[in-house]
Order: sequence, then structure tokens, then C-alpha cells
Amino acid sequence: MSEEMTEQIQEQKKETKKKRDIEAVMNIYTSFNNTIVHVTDLSGMTLAKVTGGMVTKHGRLKANPTIAMFIAKRIAEMLKESGVSSLYVQIRAKTGNPAPGPGAHSIIKSLTREGFKILNILDTTRTPRGGPKKKGGRRGRRP
Repeated sequence: MSEEMTEQIQEQKKETKKKRDIEAVMNIYTSFNNTIVHVTDLSGMTLAKVTGGMVTKHGRLKANPTIAMFIAKRIAEMLKESGVSSLYVQIRAKTGNPAPGPGAHSIIKSLTREGFKILNILDTTRTPRGGPKKKGGRRGRRP
């Protein structure tokens, strides 16, 4: 009798124990020439990395939103194998650009369709503050 009771209690504990959500950080770098997606766990170890050149053989299409959807599909397969279910997203554009490239939005959109939970979206684009001297001399470029 007591053995049966302990087995029932152990089964109930297994059912009530929830599966813990594994979180990861997704770094998306988008320029107008390429799209790079690098997924790490919270400690910084790489889980997956896919670029536009790994998906398409045409150089002109690497920054295309359609190719970005294929990148997201590959990333989703890799992350589901490792058990990741929620993501922190960091988007970075080329330094000085006002907006990220064409692939960033479609990657996030297709990952939410795949069932991933987006916890936070952060723009980490670097901004120049002065920088080196511009070319053109003291009086600037003249016609």
C-alpha cells in the first residue's frame, strides 16, 4: 500500500514540475549588403550562427528580406534542438546608419511565427561622435 502511494505522489510531482524556459540572446547584424544572425546563451556560448551567404549563392540577395526568412527558419531548427523557447533580440545596423537593413524585421516576424517568445528587442547600433577628420582639406571640397 505504501509503495503504491509513493509512486502516485512521484507521478504527481513529475506532472506539476513545469518545463523551464531556456532563454537565449539573438544578435542580428543587418547592413544593406548582408545579414548575420548569432545566437548565444545568457553566458555567451554560441548556440547557432547563420549568415546570408550560408543560405543563398547570389551575393546581391544576402540582405534580402526573403533570405532573412530562410535564415530565421534555419536558426529556429537549431534552437528547437537545443530547447530554447524565448529570446532577447539585439539588432545592430552599420555604424552611422539611421535604420537597420531590410532583413531585421522579417527575421523577428518569422521567429514569432515559429513559436518563439520575444522577451525584449534592443537596438545596439553604434553612433559616431565626431570621429576622425573628414577628407577635403581646410577649405573643403570645391567644384
